Amino acid sequence: MTEIFGVPIQALFGQLMLGLVNGSFYAVLSLGLAVIFGMLNIINFAHGALYMTGAMLAWIFLEYLGVGYWWSLVLAPICVGLIGILIERLMLQWLYKLDHLYGLLLTFGLALMIEGLFRDLYGVAGQPYSIPDEFAGAFNLGFMFLPKYRAWIVVASLTVCLATWYMIEKTRLGAYLRAATENPKLTQAFGINVPLMVMLTYGFGVGLAGFAGVLAAPASQVGPLMGSNLIIIVFAVVVIGGMGSILGSVLTGLGLGIIEGMTKVFWPEASATVVFMIMAVVLMIRPAGLFGREK
Repeated sequence: MTEIFGVPIQALFGQLMLGLVNGSFYAVLSLGLAVIFGMLNIINFAHGALYMTGAMLAWIFLEYLGVGYWWSLVLAPICVGLIGILIERLMLQWLYKLDHLYGLLLTFGLALMIEGLFRDLYGVAGQPYSIPDEFAGAFNLGFMFLPKYRAWIVVASLTVCLATWYMIEKTRLGAYLRAATENPKLTQAFGINVPLMVMLTYGFGVGLAGFAGVLAAPASQVGPLMGSNLIIIVFAVVVIGGMGSILGSVLTGLGLGIIEGMTKVFWPEASATVVFMIMAVVLMIRPAGLFGREK
C-alpha cells in the first residue's frame, strides 16, 4: 500500500475529501453570517438553529408530504428565508442602532427557542434521510473511492458561494445593498426602498443556512442538535476570515475544513481545537481577520 509521510494514501485522501466537504458547509454557513453582519451589522447566533431548521424541514417534507430531495433543496431554503424575514421585521429591525450585544442576545435566545421546539416535537435522536438515487454509489479514482453525494456537496456549495459573491460584488443589486447599509438615508433619497432591501438581505442570509441544512441532511443524521454542534466553529471561521468579508468567509471556510481534515490524520488529538488555535494566532497578528479591514 502506497504511503505519504507514513500515512496510507487512501486514508490521507479520504480525510482530505472529508475536510473539503466539511469546509464546504463552513463556507456556505459563514457566507450567510458574513452577509448578515456585513450588510446589517447583526451577529446572528440563530444561524445554526436555522441551518438545523432547513434539514428538519427537508426531513418533514419527505416524511409527511412525500416531497423529495430536489424540491426540498428549493422549498426548505425559501421557508427558512421567510422565517428570517419574520424575525427581521418583528424583532431585529429595532436593534440596528444599538450595541452588537443586543442582537447577539436576541438571536441566541431565538436559537434556544427554535432548538427547543424541535426537541419537544421530535426528540434529540437523529432521523435518517436517504441519499438521492442520482448520487448513490461512488466514483473510482484509482487511489480512492469518492462518494458521489460528497462530490455533489462540494460542487453545489462552491456554486452557491461564487454566485452570491458575484451578486453582491459585481451587480447593480449588490451595489444597492452595499449603499443601503453604508448610507441608508442617502440611498433612500434616491428612491430605493432601504427597509425592503435590509429585510430581503436577512432572509437571503438565513436562506443560505437552510440550503446548507438540506445539503447536510443525507450526509448526516437530521436532528435538533446538529446546528448547535456546528455554529461555534462557523463563527470562528468568520472571525478568522474577517467579519463581513464575503470572499474571506468562503476561502477561509474551505481552507479550515481541509486543515481540520489533515489534522485528523497527522495530529488527531488536536483536530477538535485546531480551528480555535488558528483563530487565536490570527487575532494576535491581524485583529480584523485575514480578509477584514481595520476600522
